[in-house]
Amino acid sequence: MDTAGLVQIGFTQKVAAINTEITGGFSGDLLSWVMANAKPGNCWFTIMSNLNSIAVATLVELSAIVFCDNVSLDEVILEKAAETRINVFTTELSVFEASIKFGDVFRKSIKEN
Repeated sequence: MDTAGLVQIGFTQKVAAINTEITGGFSGDLLSWVMANAKPGNCWFTIMSNLNSIAVATLVELSAIVFCDNVSLDEVILEKAAETRINVFTTELSVFEASIKFGDVFRKSIKEN
């Protein structure tokens, strides 16, 4: 599954940096926990809509961030994401619901390949 597939799931793309392969998912809001435990290529589900989230995604080399619960994103966040080539999506779903939706499709994509 690649980042373009997140649109097909129903997530709204805010920054289309580069279409990359997704290696798994990670859910969490504590930035230090994400830095220590997320893996390169993961799609990160969070409500932490601040500039540090983009820095963490860049550091860990995540494929995308999905900001959940309709959190608002200011232009500075979107500009930094584009500059650092981080794909950004939003959804009205909770982190839990978005993670389940992603997980269902991600598991199917692994079985197909």
